[in-house]
Amino acid sequence: MKRTLNTLILTSALAVGLASAATTTSAPMTDSEIAAKAAKEIRTYYQYTIWDNVALEVRDGHAELSGQVSQPFKKKDMERLVQRVPGVTSVTNRLEVLPTSFYDDELRIRIARAIYRHPALSRYAIQYTPPIHIIVKNGHVTLEGIVNNELERTVAFTRASTAALSLGKVENNLRVENEKKRG
Repeated sequence: MKRTLNTLILTSALAVGLASAATTTSAPMTDSEIAAKAAKEIRTYYQYTIWDNVALEVRDGHAELSGQVSQPFKKKDMERLVQRVPGVTSVTNRLEVLPTSFYDDELRIRIARAIYRHPALSRYAIQYTPPIHIIVKNGHVTLEGIVNNELERTVAFTRASTAALSLGKVENNLRVENEKKRG
């Protein structure tokens, strides 16, 4: 009798649980929600550094990665991270692996020190992933990311140009956060 009662209670609890799960369906995620979750995965990836620049676009659940990474394993890791995000149906990985070079590494460090040691930009250095990314490919330097205002954008560009010691043009792709649109 006791065994039958326990079985009946367990069966009832299971039936209620299944009925509850069946009526509680979540709405499919939008592309912007998927992109936000995937971007968070990339930003919090422990190997994502200021030497990497990853852009993400999501359309109909298909994610596309583009930009540059400083090590070959990061390209595969980024793809795996994004593929695991709920709602992602497929991933196209267009990340470019930057050539490994002692010269480029030295230039990256020299520019990072010049930028992040400046008083106007030093507060960014303490962030988990600082917002100014320094992309160096065969001596060519590109600044990517977001800063708070035009002054910081100019200071970062000037400091990077000075640290590069006229070895080539520094491309400034830094964007200003909440930049006012001019009419």
